[in-house]
Amino acid sequence: MIVKQLDDLLGTEAEVRGAAFESRRILLAADGLGYSLHDTVVKPGSVQELEYRNHVESNYCIAGSGTVENVATGEVFDLRPGTLYTLDRHERHIIRAGDEGLRFVCIFTPALTGREVHDENGSYGLPD
Repeated sequence: MIVKQLDDLLGTEAEVRGAAFESRRILLAADGLGYSLHDTVVKPGSVQELEYRNHVESNYCIAGSGTVENVATGEVFDLRPGTLYTLDRHERHIIRAGDEGLRFVCIFTPALTGREVHDENGSYGLPD
């Protein structure tokens, strides 16, 4: 059984900060589950264009509001608590956070190691 507390991860290497987000990486590849689980906060008013070419990502909104846009189709979806979106086809997408920001529970497969950083395309490299 794995038991972790978010408070214990804050301020450690498991908490990754970018210009527009904070990702608390709760479960990682080293946990041996085949997926990683993250508590991600998107900063108010921020805009991020991302494309996870090597991972499938699911995001479940638990707080805040904003939108996610599928770049290829131009479709825009509202994000609010209770909304899930999954990038099952590695879609290039744009996240726009509202005035209060967004908070997600995110799952990546394959699992992230915790050392990844977004490249120039908004993607993470191939898993080790």
